[in-house]
Amino acid sequence: MSDQPLARYADLAGRTVFISGGASGIGADLVTAFHQQSADVVFVDIAEAEGEALAAGLTATGPEAVFLTCDVTDTAALTEALIFAENRGNGIDILVNNAARDTRADLLEITEDDWTAAINVNLKHQFFAAQKVCGWMKTRGRGSIINFGSVAPEMMVPNLAIYNACKAAVRGLTRSIARDMGGFGIRANTILPGAILTERQRELWFSEQSAIDTVVAQQCLRRELCGRDVAEMALFLGSDVSAACTAQNFVVDGGMI
Repeated sequence: MSDQPLARYADLAGRTVFISGGASGIGADLVTAFHQQSADVVFVDIAEAEGEALAAGLTATGPEAVFLTCDVTDTAALTEALIFAENRGNGIDILVNNAARDTRADLLEITEDDWTAAINVNLKHQFFAAQKVCGWMKTRGRGSIINFGSVAPEMMVPNLAIYNACKAAVRGLTRSIARDMGGFGIRANTILPGAILTERQRELWFSEQSAIDTVVAQQCLRRELCGRDVAEMALFLGSDVSAACTAQNFVVDGGMI
């Protein structure tokens, strides 16, 4: 796909967008896509060097993009970053809960510490980030929350028991937010990416072309999927053009499930 946006959303210009896990992979494509719409982008990640480099590169070509080093499993640190973003412009308009970790492990070898660590990065931070911004959005009577699930639970990807549990739970969380906050003009939706061939995925799971060919053959669309495919959906859900869309799952998998 082209590095340029396929669609332009005039209403995103100047809106404050907070994105977790934005330094690399799908997150970096999300940051770039919203920045190209002239949004005020604040993003966090633990990958400091990558985050700073991305922010500097984007700022040099348009509006300032702000990167904050933050471990989203540290709720106090995450709250501090959210407060920073809220105090910019007219407050956070769009929350994108993207940060995740798809660490694989044998079901019989998972420890309680493994469970807690995976829950914290894949589910807990999405709840507490949404909880925090909902209070602000409620006052303004508007806002869009975009949570990230995955098709992995439906695909029953092996050795991903905790990740699959978290991503399935995200869908329930999204629907609860949508129901509880819809009366205040707040929308909540879930994006479920498929086999998005990020650099990490290529290094860990799709290093051989045969593996890529196998997954592409499972899709209706016989092409490799990239982070930009997911970012285009996030732009739609962040914009007012999706004003009647809430409590929904938006699958971006090329027709795999």
